[in-house]
Amino acid sequence: MFGWKKTAAVWGALDHETGVLYLYSEHYAGMQQPSLHAEAIKSSGKWIPGVIDPASQGRTQTDGLQLIQLYRDCGLDLEPAISAVESGLYQVWQLMSAGKLKVFASLGNWLSEFRMYQRDSEGHIVKQNDHLMDAMRYLIVSGRERMKVKPTTLEEQRPRYIYPGQHAQKWMQ
Repeated sequence: MFGWKKTAAVWGALDHETGVLYLYSEHYAGMQQPSLHAEAIKSSGKWIPGVIDPASQGRTQTDGLQLIQLYRDCGLDLEPAISAVESGLYQVWQLMSAGKLKVFASLGNWLSEFRMYQRDSEGHIVKQNDHLMDAMRYLIVSGRERMKVKPTTLEEQRPRYIYPGQHAQKWMQ
């Protein structure tokens, strides 16, 4: 969620064996230049791709897409998210109900928003202080497809062999 009053991002990691999605980090700041938000977001890993609301707090979808391009120009790998609210909320609810969504206790802003997240008397989501909730919904609906494992360096990829001669030298000393 990018906006003047509040820009929010949430990071998740998916355990493919169990299907559990772990929310492990957040960015929650307002009234800053896009380049400052982009630098803060990249500090968690320039290699991490993301998804974003196609309207992105713009007045129109076109304005939102231009804002996405501005953040791309700052070095973020972003794609427009599917912004379906009700079906997205049901996906979130299903994960929570099944114990497949875990949130690190260090996400204080996320926890604060979650405690206040509610529907009004007509069943509509109250659109106040919900930036991280929206970011989580985008992650769950569209971001899981973009998740990838951190690239390794060539040194980390190189197999480490122990040759019999190495062991023999140790035993001989």
